[in-house]
Amino acid sequence: MHTYIASRAALDDACQLIDRFGDNAAFEAAVRAEGARDRGNVLRFCHWRQIERVIVTLASAEPQGSIH
Repeated sequence: MHTYIASRAALDDACQLIDRFGDNAAFEAAVRAEGARDRGNVLRFCHWRQIERVIVTLASAEPQGSIH
């Protein structure tokens, strides 16, 4: 699975959640995504779901993609 990081701001959001919530960072991103969806904010929902995927990728010890 390849994770696309849309912008530096997205990576910054992921890193801030990791710093603040540690192992629960992906869960926090999911909670924020659900809150945005409940408010009808599709753009923020998509943003936080993307951040959740970035956090999972950053936390993985396994290499992703091709190795050269």
